[in-house]
Parts: sequence; structure tokens; C-alpha cells
Amino acid sequence: MNYPIDISIKPEVTPFFDPETNTISYVVKDPSSPACAIVDSVMDIDYAAGRISYKSADRIVEYIRSNGLQVDWLIETHAHADHLSAAPYIQQQLGGKLGIGEHIVTVQETFGKIFNEGTDFKRDGSQFDRLFKDGDTYSIGKMTAFVIHTPGHTPACTTHVIGDSAFTGDTLFMPDGGTARADFPGGDARTLYRSVRKLLETLPPETRLFLCHDYGPDGREIRWETTVREERMHNIHVRDGVSEDSFVKMREARDKTLSMPRLIVPSLQVNTRAGHLPEPDESGKTFLKVPINTL
Repeated sequence: MNYPIDISIKPEVTPFFDPETNTISYVVKDPSSPACAIVDSVMDIDYAAGRISYKSADRIVEYIRSNGLQVDWLIETHAHADHLSAAPYIQQQLGGKLGIGEHIVTVQETFGKIFNEGTDFKRDGSQFDRLFKDGDTYSIGKMTAFVIHTPGHTPACTTHVIGDSAFTGDTLFMPDGGTARADFPGGDARTLYRSVRKLLETLPPETRLFLCHDYGPDGREIRWETTVREERMHNIHVRDGVSEDSFVKMREARDKTLSMPRLIVPSLQVNTRAGHLPEPDESGKTFLKVPINTL
């Protein structure tokens, strides 16, 4: 695949860190117009109380409005298992199209069965405005963004490359953080390795990489920006010289020691619906399901 790489374009990237989920959302602005995209937004949930709120999303909405920006796209790099998407809420406030990778249909089929969603839950990706294929392009103002399919963490993971910047979702962490887990249904360590190497060998060394999560290993301050060069030289899991077999052995052993994300149950039910809550029942109340001995 020949991707339309153009690192002469340097989008203005503003991060928004959510400490509750260690998620970084981004506003990505065209430097020559008010147009922007929002990547991986967060909807707040008090899990114990069963209450949804929009404090994190409202920070982004206020930033967009106060700077006179226009939202062209709301991008989900994948169906997150550790936070809920605020994309529909922001879309209602500011407009824009909502996009995710085309393999969301695989994730919907998998988790539709796990959560026993029934026939009312559509598994065709129609909750989103666009399903991206590998190599697809889209416009943010005068900028052309393109999509690289990077499965492994989930089947639907995508990296979005906008000028000299790439938004990798959970495919990569900071060099001292390594890579994301690959043991969710549909995940695969060998596939993840190949996706990471495709990224690192396709994009120019100076490409800025913006990550969806950081956990501050060994107590360092939270960071979310690195480069292809830094990852190839220093990533503890996938730097140059690490073989596919050694990565798979490490990743699979490490994943067996990890507990499930705290918000996996509500996140997957909401995010496979493009950030929408399930339809209310006859009394007008909305419920999420907890599968027992399934995940």
C-alpha cells in the first residue's frame, strides 16, 4: 500500500488528558483554516453510582467554541475497552462526521454475542457516519488525513496520519511503556507486532506519534507524544532488533498477568454503539448488562 505521506503539513495538536482513565484525547487543527478533528473523546461515568456526565467532553467543546474552530471529524481509533466515547454528545453540540475502522463490524458481532444484545443491535457499523478501510483518505479543512489499519489490540484498530502526525490509539505506548495488550476477544499478539512494525517502517522517522494512553511507568510524569525514531530506537517491546517470536512470547506471557480494565463492561456496550447508550426500556430507564464468567 502506497500511503499519501506529506510531513510538510504540521497540524496544530492540542491534548486533553483524562486522569480517571489515563486517556488522551486530541483536537487536531488545520493550520490554514478553522477546521479540526477530535480524536478519541471521553464520556465520564461514575460506575458505582451508574451516572454519566460530560465534564471531559465539555472541556473540548469549550476549547472548540472559544477558539472559533469547526469540527469536520470525530475519530475513534478503535472501540475502547477502558473509557466511554463522548463522540455523539460532542457531535450534537458541534457537528462533524463520526468515523471508525471498517472492522468495527467484527467487534460488534463478537461483543453483541457476549452481551446477548439480540436482533435490535445492529452489527453493520451503521451507528457511525463512515467506516474507514486501510488507505482511505478524508479531509480536515485543507489537510488530507489517511488511515492505516493496525489490528492486534483489537481487530478494528486504526492509526490516523495527518501531515507529520499520527494518532495510534492503543497500538503503541511511549517507549518505556511498550505496547498495549492483545488478549481481548479478536486480539492477537503476532498481528499486533506486524501492525507496529508496519507503522514504524512506513512512516518517516520524524513523524510525531500521539498516543491514546500513558500510565507514567516508574512514577514519571504523564507523556503522550513521541516519534517514529524514538520508538524504533527505544521501545521496550518493539524497538528495532526485537523479533516477532520474542515479542509474541513476551506479550502473551505479560497479558496473562493483567486484570480486565475497570470500565470494560460499560465501555464496550457503549462504544460498539458509537458512544450511544442502549435504548431505554418501557419505563424509560437505561441499563447496561454484566455478563458473568464470559469476558
